[in-house]
Amino acid sequence: MKRPVTASPYSPLSSFLLCVLFLSACVTPYQPETQTMPRSLVVEGLITDRPGPYTVKLTTSADYSFKSVNLLVNGATVTISDNAGNQEVLKEIGSSGSYQSSPTGIRGVAGRTYTLTIQTRDGKRYVSEPELLKATPPILKAYYEFREDPYALTSDKISGWDVYIDTKDPETSGDYYQWSWTHYEQLVACRSVTDSRTNITTDYYCCTPCWEITRCYDCVNINSDANINGKAISRQFIMRVPFTSFSRYYLEVEQKMISRGAYQFLSSVKKLTRNTGGLFDAAPASVRGNIRCTSHPTEVAYGYFGAAGISVVPLTVERTSGIGNPPAGRPWNFPYPSNPPCVACENNEYRTPVKPQWFN
Repeated sequence: MKRPVTASPYSPLSSFLLCVLFLSACVTPYQPETQTMPRSLVVEGLITDRPGPYTVKLTTSADYSFKSVNLLVNGATVTISDNAGNQEVLKEIGSSGSYQSSPTGIRGVAGRTYTLTIQTRDGKRYVSEPELLKATPPILKAYYEFREDPYALTSDKISGWDVYIDTKDPETSGDYYQWSWTHYEQLVACRSVTDSRTNITTDYYCCTPCWEITRCYDCVNINSDANINGKAISRQFIMRVPFTSFSRYYLEVEQKMISRGAYQFLSSVKKLTRNTGGLFDAAPASVRGNIRCTSHPTEVAYGYFGAAGISVVPLTVERTSGIGNPPAGRPWNFPYPSNPPCVACENNEYRTPVKPQWFN
């Protein structure tokens, strides 16, 4: 009689069963090494042929222990100069890491080159590569069209007005464009406070007229004239106006003529920010820009200081043509008497007491 076949305690089958029963004992824990990077200066700045002020923002990159949140750079000396001998030392705005020119100070002129120089408190000196400012052709037309998605669950997320512009590319080759927009909305309340116990929100009026500023900071809308040199640019998409209200939506559309270096820098940024983790994503890489540390040549700096011709047109979108009803907003709750009686309008990159040029 044949003996029954039994699994040896050392057979592959036995090992598999043991792994099933004691899975944690069969898995070797993976301890990834923590990657660090030296702190490096990050520069954001632009000068145009429109009146200033112009702003330059300085931060330093932080390692992963800070979740890659950049740290502000204060106490630096920041200077913009051109090849005609003009220059201006920018004024530091509080402790925000932002440096701003005077409204009546240096101004960009088409045909001139501009350089940014930075001297930090620790004695390091950074210089940007010279940027040629080229005039941009005017925006010939700005318009909008309502578009509704019949399968949208909520109208404010999908339905809205697509904004377009038309322009004409010059006959010269080697032109590069960037499009952006800024939305201004006049505020009624400059502060809203919610009581954590009652969940009741109290609003406070603005002491003076005040506008909230909205931009798309992560939008990179660029193109070159490689395939359209000297031809019309029609229906260039700018942004989508959301159907959140029946009130008018005021925005200013900007068209910039940027340099080849700025175009390549923004192209790299666009590719990296669009990565979704897929197989065909662009390989991660550092986007250096045009900033160099002249006092310490081996030190890496990031960001870009650019010079651009700019054309701006206003556009007011009438949202009364929207189909359906926008989501209901929270009703105002102004106390009377109010303490404080009103709140001052802040003047920063998100709010302004200065009326936009074409706001009606």
